[in-house]
Amino acid sequence: MRARLGDRLVIESPATGAPVRDGEIVGLHHADGTPPYDVRWSDTDDVTLFYPGPDARVRHASGSESAGAGSDEAPAPSAGEAPGVVNPGDIGRRVALERRRQGLTREETARRARMSPEYLAYLEQQPADPSPATLVSLADALHTTVSALRGGGLDLPPGQGRALLHPRLDDLGPEECRALLSTHGVGRVAVSAPDGRPVIVPVNYDVVDDAIVFRTRPDALPAAVVGAETAFEVDHVDEALSQGWSVLAVGPASAVTDPEAVRRLTGKAHTTPWAGGERETWVSIRPTQLTGRRITSAGQ
Repeated sequence: MRARLGDRLVIESPATGAPVRDGEIVGLHHADGTPPYDVRWSDTDDVTLFYPGPDARVRHASGSESAGAGSDEAPAPSAGEAPGVVNPGDIGRRVALERRRQGLTREETARRARMSPEYLAYLEQQPADPSPATLVSLADALHTTVSALRGGGLDLPPGQGRALLHPRLDDLGPEECRALLSTHGVGRVAVSAPDGRPVIVPVNYDVVDDAIVFRTRPDALPAAVVGAETAFEVDHVDEALSQGWSVLAVGPASAVTDPEAVRRLTGKAHTTPWAGGERETWVSIRPTQLTGRRITSAGQ
């Protein structure tokens, strides 16, 4: 018997030949793909070292099968090397991007998700179809959701999930609001358009010395807040738990023109503007008022 990372191991009943247990192979111990294997079992989500017997068969990702402990086939890729990049699937791309965004190594992410680094490399580099249990483990390891890894709801606004049966709405204090603003992210700034219409514009921002700062173009709509009192909002919605929070910062906005201050902000910036292009005008909002609310279950 030989297997590749991502194959499924199926244990059959000797009486009926029907599957009684199955799992995903998430780790190899021999370069030729022979047993034993690290298997994530679908019924328990546990990962165990398993030596297949005559009642086991391997269902390959290609759809073919091999059965019995003595069966043989073409060698599998080495357990110590990642498969060649063919056409990374969307799930693999999202996993790799989120891992890099959090500054995690492949080894650390694999340890958190209870899988081998080689299997994680396989997921990131191949159009793989990981099991639901594997997706749950990866989502937990990356502090995200299975839906996010699958790209579900990508083009839908958040908050379409079911509301809590007994929600509790709590006001947040200034210190908690500052903590939720964190150091950077994506927020929305309120702007008065040249024709007087109110407009809400998303920007990716940083927090430096208690000021909310973002980059834009001098002729872009977000730059219209300079010299005026404005509102800036950030929020987070957890669809799975039907809870979330929002923070509203209100204060004067100004353009950062001092060359040394501009260099300092540019050096501290965590990300470049998602909108791309030349956006070298820094705008600073120094909050004079911070308010927020959090929705949780009344039972928490």
